[in-house]
Amino acid sequence: MIVVMLATSYLLVFSEVESSSSTQLSSAILITVDQSGKGDYKKIQDAIDAVPSNNSQHVFILVKPGVYTEKIVVPADKPFITISGRKPANNTIITGNDYGDIFKSPTFTVFASDFMARYITIQNTYGTGAKAVALRVEGDRVAFLGCRIKSHQDTLLDDVGRHYYKNCYIEGDTDFICGNGASLFEKCHLHSLSQANGAITAQHRQSSQENTGFTFVGCKITGVKSAILGRPWGAYARVVFSQSYMSSVILPNGWEDWNDPSRQMTSYFAEYKCYGPGASSDKRVNWLRTLSSEDAVPYLKESIMGPKSWVRSKPTHLAPLSKASISTSFQKQRSSP
Repeated sequence: MIVVMLATSYLLVFSEVESSSSTQLSSAILITVDQSGKGDYKKIQDAIDAVPSNNSQHVFILVKPGVYTEKIVVPADKPFITISGRKPANNTIITGNDYGDIFKSPTFTVFASDFMARYITIQNTYGTGAKAVALRVEGDRVAFLGCRIKSHQDTLLDDVGRHYYKNCYIEGDTDFICGNGASLFEKCHLHSLSQANGAITAQHRQSSQENTGFTFVGCKITGVKSAILGRPWGAYARVVFSQSYMSSVILPNGWEDWNDPSRQMTSYFAEYKCYGPGASSDKRVNWLRTLSSEDAVPYLKESIMGPKSWVRSKPTHLAPLSKASISTSFQKQRSSP
C-alpha cells in the first residue's frame, strides 16, 4: 500500500494538540464521506460497512460538512475506526429522531473497541416525553474529542467499557448521561434543558465489585432552570465532580436517591474543589462523600478508566483510497500472516 502525505486541506481536522500519553498513529487508510458525491461514499454507514470484519488497520473516515440523517452502528468486529468532521463540530451533524427503547433509539451506536470520534455533532431530535438516545457507547477504549451530543432524555447512554470524553458539549434534561461505563469527562460542557429538577447523571453501577463510574474533571455546568447533579440508577452508582464550574442551575441539595433511601448508603457521590453559584456545599445531601486531597487523586486523572495510552493522536500520513482500492488493500491485510 502506498502511503501519501495528508493533504493540506485536511490539516484543520487535527489542529487540537493531543496529550503526550496518546498512542501515535503514524498512518491510516482514509475514507471520505461527502453528500455531494465527491468522496468515496455519500453515507457514513456505507463507509463503516466498507471496513472488513476483524480489521487490524487504523481507518480514518473524514466526513465532509453537512447534515447526515442516518442511524449509525459501528459493529463490534470493526475496531480501530476514527470518524472525524472538521472544527467546529456543528459543521458535521448526524441526526435521528427514534424514541422509546433506550437500546434501540440511539442515533449513533458504538459496539467496536478502539473507536474514536472527532468534531462531529450527534443528535436525537425526538424531543421530550420519551427515551431518545443520541449516542450509545458499548465498546472498550472509546474516545470522543470536541464532539456535541444532544437530545433530551438519556442523551448519552455510556453503557459498557472504558471511555474518554474531552472538550465535548453534552445536552439534555433527564438522566442525560447514564449507563455503567468507566468514563472520564475532561473539560466538557454539560447543559441541562430541564424545566424542573432533571438529573444530569444516572450511573448504573450495581455492585461494589464493579470498577465503573463517571468522573468529571474541569467541566462546566449550565442550564435553563434547575437540575441535580445525579441520582443512582444502580444501587452502587459512582459519580465524582472535581474542579468543575457549577452555575446556579444546580439545586442546593445537589443529589437525589431515586426514592430509595437504601441507596444513600451504597452509592458514591462526591464533589471536590468545584466552584460557582451552584457548588455550595451548605445544603447538599448529608450522604454526599467528602474527599480529602488524597482521596481525590484517583478521580483527577484517568484512574477510573486506566491509562489513556489507547487514545490515538493525529495521523501523520493518510492513504486516500478509491472504493476499489479499499477492497483490494483490506483483502491484502486480511490474507497476510
